[in-house]
Amino acid sequence: MLKKSLELLRLEAAESGSHTLKRSLGPLNLIAIGVGVIIGAGLFSLTGIAAANHTGPAVTLSFIVAAIGCAFSALCYAEFASMVPVAGSAYTYSYATMGELFAWIIGWDLVLEYSVGAATVAISWSQYLVKFLAKYGLHLPPQLVMSPWETAQLADGAVVHGWVNLPAVLVVLAITAIIVRGTQGSAWFNAVVVALKVAVVLVFIGLGWRYIDPANYHPYIPENTGKFGEFGWSGILRGAGVVFFVFIGFDIVATMAQEAKNPQRNMPIGIIGSLVVCTVLFVVFGYVMTGLAHYTEFKNSAAPVAVAIEKTPYGWLSTAIIGAILIGYTSVILVDLLGQSRVFFSMSRDGLLPRVFAEIHPRFQTPHKSNLLLGAFISLFAGLVPIQVVGEMCSIGTLLAFVMVCVGVLIMRKREPDAPRAFRTPWVPLVPILGIVTCLVMMLSLPLDTWIRLFVWLAIGLVIYFGYGKKHSKLGRGIGVDATVEPVGNQVA
Repeated sequence: MLKKSLELLRLEAAESGSHTLKRSLGPLNLIAIGVGVIIGAGLFSLTGIAAANHTGPAVTLSFIVAAIGCAFSALCYAEFASMVPVAGSAYTYSYATMGELFAWIIGWDLVLEYSVGAATVAISWSQYLVKFLAKYGLHLPPQLVMSPWETAQLADGAVVHGWVNLPAVLVVLAITAIIVRGTQGSAWFNAVVVALKVAVVLVFIGLGWRYIDPANYHPYIPENTGKFGEFGWSGILRGAGVVFFVFIGFDIVATMAQEAKNPQRNMPIGIIGSLVVCTVLFVVFGYVMTGLAHYTEFKNSAAPVAVAIEKTPYGWLSTAIIGAILIGYTSVILVDLLGQSRVFFSMSRDGLLPRVFAEIHPRFQTPHKSNLLLGAFISLFAGLVPIQVVGEMCSIGTLLAFVMVCVGVLIMRKREPDAPRAFRTPWVPLVPILGIVTCLVMMLSLPLDTWIRLFVWLAIGLVIYFGYGKKHSKLGRGIGVDATVEPVGNQVA
């Protein structure tokens, strides 16, 4: 099995010139990217769902448990990012530890996660935009906010068919244009977006704190109903599983390693820093929300935060929350598109995908052709396919990547214990093992259709790999390998 050596990866990381990605991201940029994708609309919905069905006011404890579970993987990501600061994240790490085939599986898996994620968020963004504009008396034609497979009933009883979800198409294309012009510009845009939506969260916390009713916290941990996961300590664990997916996104920071300044120092700061910032915000947010309204009032509510806001004299915040959801979705789309194109860039540079995905714009130093092709594909997907078909973002793909990274740290600690590591995962092998166990438990809790989608996608990927990737692999053909790759038996170490 072909494996990349650390020496080869470090040579790739040290490359410079017009054919390489521009290093323009500092630690604050990286933290903002992580926070940008972690804080999405899920915070405004999953918090209420977890509180109403599983935890009560103890949703704050669920956030802490989920954050600890994510931290195991985040610490492993940070070690790899400091060792091999190359674009591609888990794909690159798997290439160095488990070989080319596993790297392809993870890379193809991440492509699914980011593509489905960006398209799904774009469709939801369109739906929230319609609600936001309606508050100001602006109504878009229903034919232009639905896919051709969807229908809507008008006020007069007439049924109309959708043509294209135009807002979803336009938001993907607009964000693609921002990304093409450069990572630094994307980072500044993302920083502004992150600042705005964090501000809304802080305003909610600040204004709501005065109106907390301490009676809503009793009992803080409601008594278990007799079923696992329905309140009590088992409910806190089940609630952690629900809110765990709010945290997913810090791994995208690792895909930006080749555009980070001083990546050995800044990548661990970006990965761990974004997780810490979000954990603090989430815990305080959950505390205020369940203090404003009794957790039972969030039952069957699509907008639990709006329920909490009604307990204050600040009704205008409901409009601001919809605005925050729009802003949050915008930054999630941006980071998903950034992450996907960087994975494609890495796979193409290795010869596993056509070289067009690795071509760099001479001025902007971005993989512009990759951005444009993927942006066009995802925009059409978002505009023409209903959200029921697109489904939820592929969390199982992210968890699989987490498992691979944790396994990779164990392998590299044994294979190359003395390799330079600007950041070292503490308490190895305990932390990686806990990361593996946590992620596998989460994966097994996902429904069967999620596993089926994953296997179908991976099967398509294997056909492409054996039909194209394996034949054109630079490592397999010995291109650019030189003395950094040593044959061991039938392997390349």
